[in-house]
Order: sequence, then structure tokens, then C-alpha cells
Amino acid sequence: MPLLLECAQVQGPQYLSDMWKFMSEPLIKAIGTEPDSDVLSEVMHAFAKCMELMGDGCLEKAQFEELGGILKAKLEEHFKNQRLRQDKREDEDYDEQVEETLQDEDENDVYILTKVSDILHSVFSSHKENVLLWFEQLMPLIVELLRAERPWADRQWGLCIFDDVVEHCSPSSFRYADFFLGPMLQSLVDPVAEVRQAAAYGVGVMAQYGGANYCKFCKEAIPRLVQVIQAPDSRSKENVNATENCISAVGKVMRFQPEWVSVGEVLPHWLSWLPLKEDKEEAVHTFDFLCDLIESNNPIVLGPDNANLPKIFLIIADGVASESIKCEDSCSKRLANVIRVSDGLWTTCVSTLNESQQKAMQDLLNSA
Repeated sequence: MPLLLECAQVQGPQYLSDMWKFMSEPLIKAIGTEPDSDVLSEVMHAFAKCMELMGDGCLEKAQFEELGGILKAKLEEHFKNQRLRQDKREDEDYDEQVEETLQDEDENDVYILTKVSDILHSVFSSHKENVLLWFEQLMPLIVELLRAERPWADRQWGLCIFDDVVEHCSPSSFRYADFFLGPMLQSLVDPVAEVRQAAAYGVGVMAQYGGANYCKFCKEAIPRLVQVIQAPDSRSKENVNATENCISAVGKVMRFQPEWVSVGEVLPHWLSWLPLKEDKEEAVHTFDFLCDLIESNNPIVLGPDNANLPKIFLIIADGVASESIKCEDSCSKRLANVIRVSDGLWTTCVSTLNESQQKAMQDLLNSA
């Protein structure tokens, strides 16, 4: 259905609007009534994508109310199912076979929870703070997801939902800060990488979009972010995405809230953690900030007599070679300019790069 809407755009806004009106009501009804979890997840995914495409004002008030009631019921069912599974684990007939079934049920429930998060993401990204009063009917249930004793997937997706609230509804989001700031700060050092990643992303969006209200929290978060980044196994396969989100968050705090962090002290460490190679979206943010620092002739980044330029070239080359930066990214032209204006050092610096890094740098210069 979202693909049909994309195709219908060529027919003009009225045609597109009519098509959406035709499909929106059955989609909402299906979210509330579809019994098969595999089909339900597809319907929810399709609805979220349609909302992203149609944007603000795509639902009438009655549809919003119906959707809110359905999402509330899905969350309540999520908690009810968890309690029922726990009861079965305490039953005298409990064994390994029962546990396998319970784990399958749990995975299905968590997958539906991810789709609830997808729909809320689409609602917030398209309607911004206009939907906060509507969201308040779901708030107690989202806050319940964040409780320390809940399974890690609940906490991860509860954080993701509040990340969206901060990113798309700031500064109005701060009215709910008491509900999520404490759990988010604790989650930065959670044993589970997915929870750490969701919390670190939240710090980044607070720094970027939250405004002055979140400055104190961002300052408190820095030592915990650094603790995660400097852990011995921080770059292992299971931890690297969480670690890269932490690195990006530190960069965003320095970039957007510099008065609340000792930039001179943190910046050399931050440079030593670059480039990001796994999380492509956050890699673009870090390279944009690196370009800001170079273009403003930041003395810490460039070093005395531009002594750090070979190291910067290596960071850029490594990022391009690992495809965390692509030629179509907005920062690629800026990175190419950094290399061009340092032409005198190019010959010296290029000799320190391996073959794939040299090729990546040449490709960048040729295309950007």
C-alpha cells in the first residue's frame, strides 16, 4: 500500500488524498482485528510507512482516537501475555518444551511491540508536538516498559519511543522528562548493547534538538558514554553499534551544547575514536561535525602547524573505504574540499595509507 501511494503521487495531491482515504480506514481496522501476528506486523508496518508518506493531517480526529485505543490495547495485551507466560513458568507442568513455546510467543510479542514503535515514530515525525496530548493516553504504558525489572527488549523499545518524542517534539518534550531521564541515564551502562544504543541515541537527539532544558542531563551523560566507549570489548561485534552511538552522542553534545562540556578536554579523545564504520547514519553526523571543526581551523583538531592533518586524512580514508561515507552523502563534498585545500600535504599523507584507503580517497576526489 505505501508503494501504491508512492506511485499515485504522479496523479497529483487530490488523487493521492482520495486513495489514502480509501485505504486508511481498513488499515486501522485491520491493526485492531488481525489475529495472525505475521500478517498483523505487515499491516502495522504498511500503515507506518503510509503515514510517513502522507504527513501531517493525514488522519481525521476520529481515526486518531481509534488508533490510540488500538495501540493502547496492543500494549496492554503485551503486558498481559508476559504475566501469563510467567504463570506458565511457575506451573508444575513446566519443562524445556514449554519454555521453547513461551520463547517463541515472547519473540512474536516483541516484534509487535517494534511495530507499535514504528507507528508512533511515523506519528511523531509527521505531526510533531501536535500529537502530545493524544500520546498521553499511552504514556503510563510506555513508562511501564522502562521499569528496571522489565525484559531488556521492553526497555529498548520504551527508550526508542521517548527518543522519538524528544527528536520530533522538542522543546515541548521536556514536560515528560521526569518519566524517562532517570531510566535513560541508567540505560547508558546497561549490560545489553541494544538498550545502551537506544539510550545513547537519546542523548544525541537531546543535545541536537532538546535545547537548554536538557543540557544538565547531557553533561551528566558524558562520563557514562565515555565509560562504554573505553570498555575493553567496546568494538566487539555485539557491542560496536552501541559504542558508535555513544561516540556520536559525545560529538553531538560538543557540537550543539558546547557550553556544557569541556570541549578542549573531550575533543582529542573523540578524534581518537573515529571513524564510525557500522552505523552509517551516525557516521554522517560525526563527519559533518569533523568538517565544521576543520573549516573553523580548530587548533585542537588541526594541531600545531597542521600536524594532525595526516591523522585526519587517515580518518577520512578509513571512513570512505569502509563505506560509512558515500559520495552521495552531504558531507562528502566537504571532506573532498578538506583534502583539496591541503594539497601540499596530500603527497606526504597518501603514503601513509594502504591501497584500499588510497583508492577510496581518489574515488572521493573524483566524484565529490
